[in-house]
Amino acid sequence: MRAAMVSVNASPLVDDTGLAAGGQNIYVAEMSAAMAGRGHDVTVYTRRSDPRSPQRIVTPQGYTVVHVDAGPAEPIAESQLPEYLGEFSHTLAAQWTVDAPDVAHAHYWTSGVATELATRGTGIPTVQTFHELGAARDRQLGRQHADADTRTKLERIVARDASWIVATCTDELQELMRLGCRRSHVSVVPCGVDVEMFSNQGSTAERGARPRIVAVGTSLAHKGFDTMIIALRGIPRAELVIVGGPEAQHLGDNTEVRRLSVLASELGVADRVVFTGAVPHDAMPDMLRSADVVICAPWCEGFGIVPLEAMACGVPVVATAVGGMRDTVVDDVTGRLVPPRNPRAIAEAASAMLNDAFLRRGHGLAGRDRACARYTWDRIADETLRIYERLVARATGESAPITVGEHPIQDTTEL
Repeated sequence: MRAAMVSVNASPLVDDTGLAAGGQNIYVAEMSAAMAGRGHDVTVYTRRSDPRSPQRIVTPQGYTVVHVDAGPAEPIAESQLPEYLGEFSHTLAAQWTVDAPDVAHAHYWTSGVATELATRGTGIPTVQTFHELGAARDRQLGRQHADADTRTKLERIVARDASWIVATCTDELQELMRLGCRRSHVSVVPCGVDVEMFSNQGSTAERGARPRIVAVGTSLAHKGFDTMIIALRGIPRAELVIVGGPEAQHLGDNTEVRRLSVLASELGVADRVVFTGAVPHDAMPDMLRSADVVICAPWCEGFGIVPLEAMACGVPVVATAVGGMRDTVVDDVTGRLVPPRNPRAIAEAASAMLNDAFLRRGHGLAGRDRACARYTWDRIADETLRIYERLVARATGESAPITVGEHPIQDTTEL
């Protein structure tokens, strides 16, 4: 199988820069590595954001990354990406005219636009994973961007034109139905986790004697950190370690860090709130294992990879019942699900765990078991490859239904 992964705005090589990786970066990197490990030819196409990046790199994991020239060779805001999608898609079309992949898998809506433009009239099957739908995010956050209508229209067009859509959780499936997608056109395949890297065995980050709560977010905005700080008033003695945002030396210049720091001071808990700044992904297992409890309290979420990483590390999770966390976290088994924007519920759930070592251990072991049984990248890659294989067979004239395992894929994959 020759698979093209298109990820315009999220390079799988982001950790090579020393920056923390987001969920999409991790997904593309791990999925590509797992498929390459099975002998498949995988090429990831991403926008060049550094003039020093070579045009083509073969990674140690066996997949290839191609840096596509589209716009300035520097990081740009997401709002600027659409104006360069035509240039990006033109490069894809030129390459694929000479050397076409068997299937093209687009990640995020911008990649979907570029992929559908590049494959128009070629017969190359396309798979779309949105990771996050604009209309759903804006509705849950209670905001409206100036370009929101344009993005929603483009997401609808991409969803209509893609050969198949892979949703990462049941919440996203429901959002796609609201977008007008056919149920028979969508499958649910979750994100995965490296259960060897994220393990309940290994070293831990340095910590003191206080009970430790860890919360993680690549961005500090809209991740519910303010809700957690308010909740900290009801969790005596515990410290809240907030991981993410800018690099540590730039924390003082960050608007969100300043806002959260002022809130903590006003509530009298500033001495129990720690900002670490961005942490490389390979250092995250130590950080998670240092926690007694991991809290994930965003107002809205796509899949939400941090709870899964914490579970793989054997750490119990308190998570808001939004997005993919409703699928991954089993309430009162691997942790607790609480309503979003509810500091009292967070405080009660976290306190119950911090005050009961047996409960923490039970939830932690159950989380580890669940991660290993359902969410390994090998299993996720196998399910995705079966989709690819059926699409390719259909493109060559076979009409068998697309399945995952023994079940038609239009029946949601068991989570």
